[in-house]
Amino acid sequence: MPGAAPPRVFALADIAATPWKNGGGLTREIAVWPPGAGMDDFDWRVSVADIAADGPFSAFPGIDRQIVLLSGAGVRLCADDGSFDHALTDAGEPFAFCGETGVQATLVDGATRDFNVMTRRGRCRARLVPRRGPFALDGGPQAVLLLAVAGRWLAAGEDGAAPQASTAAFELAAGSGWLLAGGSRSGRLALRPDPADPAQAPGVPLCLQLTMEPEPETES
Repeated sequence: MPGAAPPRVFALADIAATPWKNGGGLTREIAVWPPGAGMDDFDWRVSVADIAADGPFSAFPGIDRQIVLLSGAGVRLCADDGSFDHALTDAGEPFAFCGETGVQATLVDGATRDFNVMTRRGRCRARLVPRRGPFALDGGPQAVLLLAVAGRWLAAGEDGAAPQASTAAFELAAGSGWLLAGGSRSGRLALRPDPADPAQAPGVPLCLQLTMEPEPETES
């Protein structure tokens, strides 16, 4: 897992798109561990995918997956083995499945954009929570990623100031995010929708909070 490092701010618009593993769509890699790992040797990978046509998902044996609808009418996910038939139509709500399961994706009404998390089973696990109002992060060793999906979000330390980063790093506009490597948080951090955001409206704010944790060791 990552060691202590300064927070990294990213914008989805600045990340180049690359083809899916099976060529059936486009992906924008936000972060991967270990750094520089490829599609066959990562411990965890976080990305955003654009789905413009019906078709199968790539297979990732040994990988646990979570997917969240960001925009669009949604996509229906059907397992080849009949284990699930899920309509991914509620923005911000995660759906988890095994990477080795064959999945056919059928668009509901046009293209979608989706947030994807993949973790290698036995090495690490991901906890993904949609936030629609104020929340807080406590300091800890876990890697944490925040993605502002809708609305503008503000963050401040316990004393009300943005700790160890520029002010810009703590004002997240929709489509931007913040990655904290494990061990980089020493205090409590409070986040909330910006009440001065002209686009703000009830039910609009959405921020995804993703926490990466190592799998606990099992006794032999």
